[in-house]
Amino acid sequence: MERISVAVITYNWPESLERVLGALAGQSELPYEVIVTDDGSQPATRQLLERVARDYPVRLVHLWQPDDGARMSRARNRAIAAAQGDYVILLDGDMVAERHFIADHRAFARRGCFVQGSRVLTDADLTRRMLEQGRLMPGFFSRGIERRRHTLRLPALARWYARPGTKRRGIKSCNMAFWRDDLLFLNGFNEAMTGWGREDTELAARAFHAGLLRRDLRFSALATHLYHRTRKHLVDNPNDRIVDDTRARRLIRCEWGVDRHLAEFAESPVDLRAVVGVAAATQIS
Repeated sequence: MERISVAVITYNWPESLERVLGALAGQSELPYEVIVTDDGSQPATRQLLERVARDYPVRLVHLWQPDDGARMSRARNRAIAAAQGDYVILLDGDMVAERHFIADHRAFARRGCFVQGSRVLTDADLTRRMLEQGRLMPGFFSRGIERRRHTLRLPALARWYARPGTKRRGIKSCNMAFWRDDLLFLNGFNEAMTGWGREDTELAARAFHAGLLRRDLRFSALATHLYHRTRKHLVDNPNDRIVDDTRARRLIRCEWGVDRHLAEFAESPVDLRAVVGVAAATQIS
């Protein structure tokens, strides 16, 4: 059975991250590991992770890079380089997974394809309640959500939607999955892209150029997006020009990508559970 790594990207929102990690710990099928890749958070995030690690059910890794602006591509590439799994699920640190999320992703993993998942959107009030009430998850009739169809888990209908294709719209790395060797072949995310957005669209474009197909996960692998302000309507985003160039030249590999980090993680990074265990033993002695 293939090992699944979940790469969770985070930045200075430990309350949300705690909810995300709790949902992954409560899965009907656990992943092999959860890698929290941190784009320069303050110490509160590390403190949360060390607390969570005390009884976390799977390998838990924390990768931190200095805060030098939004470097999501670099952060995700470091997680891909460090991953010990055969299959990598990309998840944002504000995405709370339904309890069958991992099992559903495994069921729809297919060689020659990557998977694009969906999300339920919440408003500020529901997000506040979800953060305060650890086990609260919205249902179809809940107030404070958009795209409520994404609360429905219907495996038979999901199989119909997941037919492989090359649809370009709706690419979003908040819930996305690739075989790790495909990500290495593509050289991961393009680190020339900094600031908000489009790095996932550019990666998908190169995946299509390489012959990979897209499977849409609808009515399966459900996740709820916690509300926060967004910069998605940024005008004249310089990353758009990189996407256009990738498409015009039909690029498959980016120049600055995951290969820059493979040497750093030639030895697997430490499991936080071991760090916390050693610290606890030292205190006792």
